[in-house]
Amino acid sequence: MTFARCVKNSERGAALLTVLLLVAVIAVLAAHGIDRLAGATKLASNARELSQAKAYLIAAESIGMQSAEQIVSLSPGRTTNVGGWNGQERRFPVPGGLITATLTDGGNCFNINSLVSQTDAILSARPEGQTQFVRLMTLLEIPQGNAADIAESVTDWIDSDVVPSPRGAEDEYYAQLEKPYRTANAVMLDVSELRTIKGVTSDIYARLAPWLCTLPTTDLSPININTLRPEQAVLLAMLSNSPDISQTRQFLGRRTDMGYGSLNDFWAEPFPASFLAPSQVQGQIKLKTRWFRLDMTVAMQSALVEERALVDVARQPARLVHRQRGDAF
Repeated sequence: MTFARCVKNSERGAALLTVLLLVAVIAVLAAHGIDRLAGATKLASNARELSQAKAYLIAAESIGMQSAEQIVSLSPGRTTNVGGWNGQERRFPVPGGLITATLTDGGNCFNINSLVSQTDAILSARPEGQTQFVRLMTLLEIPQGNAADIAESVTDWIDSDVVPSPRGAEDEYYAQLEKPYRTANAVMLDVSELRTIKGVTSDIYARLAPWLCTLPTTDLSPININTLRPEQAVLLAMLSNSPDISQTRQFLGRRTDMGYGSLNDFWAEPFPASFLAPSQVQGQIKLKTRWFRLDMTVAMQSALVEERALVDVARQPARLVHRQRGDAF
């Protein structure tokens, strides 16, 4: 009897242990299921906020294009900084977040694609574009030798031929790299392409990028003398045969708010006249802005989306010709 009672007690203990183990397993599975459900709910919420943020960006694009049209229409003959629109950050609260937008003159930059000229589908090196690029780099304290190498290498990257310039690089150079690739032989769509080109180090790229753009044209950089700010003096100085940043900055600082009404008035000034600029360079100076750059950020509770867009107001209504979204530009 005693032995039988012990066996029964042992079986009851084993059964209790089994039940406890089952309860523990079920509890773990339940906790895991709850965690997964919470994660799925959070992902769904994040996806909704991200979708909403992108919708806000599209709305901000429309507002930006309308603003660009209004700026041009208010003064058809010239585009100036009157009103403080150029580079001014604006904030717009929206349900669940905040839109931050900045509109700037998108032509006041060095157009990388001006390193070539285009005839039909053929892209050929443009010496004047290379000269201005080298000047810009030297004004940004990039050594002359490095600047010349980079200017020719970028030109080789864009132009249609496969023959390297004396200081440049074509497919043969890039094919010998650890991770080989080929040149684009096409105009650039984004400044970040420079990172792939011979001679462009991280430091050089960081110095250059704020001053560069990739307009959808091979025209020489269209500098609007009425909107160019004193802190952008390098972009005017690069047009001079004897660039002087200090004098250029002072010259821009003396400009009236209404700017210039004619190109003759500008080139008649003693300082610009000292540039000794040929006719094609004189034609770069503009009184009106065609390209506007729109930088936007939408911040939600769990989503942050940034965009840079290029707006063309040459056609009415204004149109968006390029957009880039990401974490940094």
